[in-house]
This record gives sequence, structure tokens and C-alpha cells, in this order.
Amino acid sequence: MNSEDLIKSTDPNHPANLICSLCHQFYYNNWCTGTGGGISIKHPISNNLYIAPSGVQKEKMKPEDLFVMDPTATKYLRQPQLYKPSACTPLFLSCYKNKKSGAIIHTHSQHAVMCSLIFKNEFRIANVEQIKAIPSDKVCPETGKPIALSYFDTLKIPIIENMAHEDQLLDDLEKTFQEYPHTVAVIVRRHGIFIWGPTIDKAKIYNEAIDYLMELAVKMYKLGIPPDCNIGEEKKYLNLSL
Repeated sequence: MNSEDLIKSTDPNHPANLICSLCHQFYYNNWCTGTGGGISIKHPISNNLYIAPSGVQKEKMKPEDLFVMDPTATKYLRQPQLYKPSACTPLFLSCYKNKKSGAIIHTHSQHAVMCSLIFKNEFRIANVEQIKAIPSDKVCPETGKPIALSYFDTLKIPIIENMAHEDQLLDDLEKTFQEYPHTVAVIVRRHGIFIWGPTIDKAKIYNEAIDYLMELAVKMYKLGIPPDCNIGEEKKYLNLSL
């Protein structure tokens, strides 16, 4: 197959088209501005990895800008001459290998950055309806699929320290896979967040839900309410400092 054929499709859900449309959306959500952030999607049939390049403004992303990799040989099947591979590529490959991901989203969400300044080693929020969008460590015996967190559960997301270059985050990222085997996200302090899922649809849902929860946590913090406080305890924390 000609390498250009890898990115040509009229299907809006083809990874080459979907990455571009999502990058546009993430830009206008203020999650990926100034070429920041990244995204990768595994083709559901070929298993080829489609990866957004480095140095392209997300609202201007086009299919011809994308890298395509054979995950088995870790060899590029398509490399645009104008751009460099994403610095996130080693992290994406680790998520595909260790988390059996179908897609990974990396944003520079300001809510993630703020939460990384508020929380020490992990982001925690409890007793909020939107938590139910995130999978728990429990599995349904009938389907074998993860069961979602309940309203009464606490969502925990590990926070790792930022480095000068994104590929230097790899060791700490993989350490969280051992310490938080069921997490679908990792926050990078003063940087942003990585979120993955078995499909791009799931990864997108997780990303939107977690960003909502992080924004809410920051607002709760401003009111003096611990985001992981028990139901009914909100009033005693109002106007008090954490």
C-alpha cells in the first residue's frame, strides 16, 4: 500500500480524519493551544498507530500531517517530511503496550495544571455524579468489562513530576501503571494530563469527564471544600482554608 493511502478515507471515523476533528475540538476547548498536547489512535482493523505530529497548530491539523506506525515493528509506515514525530510517542507506545489502549489523549488542560498545584501525589474527588463516567477496578463477571465507579466512590489519579522533555516522563509513567493498575489517566505537574481508553470514544469520554471533575475540584478548593469530603460535610468547610 502506498503510504499516502493510509491517510485517505471519506469515513469521518477513520483515525486520520478523527484525529484532525478532535484536535480542532480540543483547541477550541483550550486544551491544546500553541501546538501543545497530542493524540494517537489505533486503527481498529490494521492496528496501525496514527499519531499527531509535533509543531502543528491543532486547529490547522490535516490528515497529511500525521505519522503512521506499525506497532509490531515500531517502524513508521508514513512520515511527513515537514514535521517531527511527537515527543509523546514513547509514552503513547507504552500506553498501547501496558494498558492495551486503543487511543491516548494528551492535553495541556489548565484544570489539570491547577489540580497538580493543589494536590500532592494524587488527585482525589468523591461523591460527584460525573465520577460514574470513569471505570473502577471491578469487572462485570458476565461481560468481563470494567464496572464504572459509583457516585459514592473516590476517583484517584496519580500525579507525576514534569521533566524538561516528555520522553523523560516514561519511567514515572510506567511506575504509575504498577501503583495504580486501574487508572485511565496520569496528571503531569505544571504540564497537563494523559488519558487513555480501549477505544477513542471511551478515551474522549474519560477526558471530558475528568476535565469536568478537575474544574469542579478547583472551584471546591476555592470555597474551602475538600473535593474528596464526605456527603453532608460541605457546610463545615465553607470559607475555611484547606
